[in-house]
Amino acid sequence: MNISDENFNTDYEDFLTKNRIKINKYLNRVLWFFVLTGPAIAAGIKGGIFVDISYMTCVWISVVVIVLSSIHFLLYKLFPSKIITCIFALTALNVLILYMKCAHVSIYLTWFLVPLLSLLFCEKYLYFYAAALNYVLMLIGSWVVSPYEASFRSNQYDSALSYFFDEIGGFTIESIIMFVSGFIIGKLILDYFKNLFIQYEKIKVQEKDVEEKMGILDSMAEIYDNVNLINFMDNTEMSLRDSEQKKHGIDMYNQTHTIMAQKIKNQVMPDQVDRFLDFTNIKTVRSRLSGKKLISADFIDVVSGWFRAQYITVDSTVDGIPNIIIYTTRNVDEEKRREEHLIRISMTDEMTRLFNRRCYDEDLKEFRKGELSENLVIFSVDVNGLKTVNDTKGHAAGDELIKGAADCLALSVGKKGKVYRTGGDEFMAILHIDDPENLRASIIDKTKEWHGVYCEEISLSVGYAAYKDKPGSTVDELERIADADMYKEKAKYYKERGIERRKD
Repeated sequence: MNISDENFNTDYEDFLTKNRIKINKYLNRVLWFFVLTGPAIAAGIKGGIFVDISYMTCVWISVVVIVLSSIHFLLYKLFPSKIITCIFALTALNVLILYMKCAHVSIYLTWFLVPLLSLLFCEKYLYFYAAALNYVLMLIGSWVVSPYEASFRSNQYDSALSYFFDEIGGFTIESIIMFVSGFIIGKLILDYFKNLFIQYEKIKVQEKDVEEKMGILDSMAEIYDNVNLINFMDNTEMSLRDSEQKKHGIDMYNQTHTIMAQKIKNQVMPDQVDRFLDFTNIKTVRSRLSGKKLISADFIDVVSGWFRAQYITVDSTVDGIPNIIIYTTRNVDEEKRREEHLIRISMTDEMTRLFNRRCYDEDLKEFRKGELSENLVIFSVDVNGLKTVNDTKGHAAGDELIKGAADCLALSVGKKGKVYRTGGDEFMAILHIDDPENLRASIIDKTKEWHGVYCEEISLSVGYAAYKDKPGSTVDELERIADADMYKEKAKYYKERGIERRKD
């Protein structure tokens, strides 16, 4: 049994319990009302209506009803929802009718009153009990009064037994009709109430689901700067941040953007407005979101910086087409700054603050994807004599040379391109310039101006490869050409100083 079945049974049993209490309460009132039966019959005797009934019978009827009503009242107070209380009420009514029958009070349809009343309990076993008891008492009552009734109809019946069979035959047919009719009515009532409770359970589940979703929406309204509920079923939008939460219609034929999107558009950076309008186009967002939980994009607010716009599916068809979605915006400027900071750290050499090997490799990947520009130049740079400095003056001096080389390159390149430290004393630079030879001279000039604490001078071997000199080359080929040119410069440096390279 699943949870919904347990909830259904619990609620239905609770309904039956409360219903027993209520019906017992009203049946007790009915029993007390029947106390007036005695006086009513007495009035009939006085008026000549009941000629075969004595006043004492009227007294006993009232006394019996008082006793039965009192007992049922006590049972109701002690056990208001118990089956025994229900059974006693039905039995008491049947006993009263039997007593009236035996007292020669004419009773016909009243016999069938108790089984019909039992239907109010909405429990078929009580109906079966009431119908069975009713028929048994009907047999007893008819048997008791048969001699009396037959004596007045001697021309019709030759014995009390013949009268009994005649009367009980009619009662039996009527009882069967009553039982079947009552059973059908009872079944319809039970089915009706069960269906009501099934629908009630479904409504409760739906309400719970709606409450959970609304709770989520309320929480989202606190988290996000803007929260807009868009319903494609009735083509409306509603801001959950507004105190009124008023729905606004969306004209899906003539309207391309919601009211919220139109307001936010005015704060988007001018160069991003077209992209923002494409993302928030209400005519296409449903198809773009189909089969997805959310779609998002980042834009820049002219006042508060970066913000993230999202469309989130709340409810969708079985095919994944959104019926209800939420459009949210949230400031992510600080997140973007942290992200940029982390990227910068991951792409930056800690010692020189230049870009690192990882960044260089990533940039080469981008160059491999497309055509190279005419003024692309790759520089390869290496520090001369670093090993000798490390061996004679220590690693602090060697580090000073590396930092000095980085400074000379950074100052020379400036905003013309990017400089990378790709190894211990190895550097690369990627630029877009028309005169690479002039830049090489500028780098050499910067090294002549440099002076350190541990070292008086610095020397760099600078090689380059320009795409315009090697048209049709790949970026990897240009890198190899630049390295070869750098090693050529390095060999020249050692030769001019009479240094054997292998000893350095």
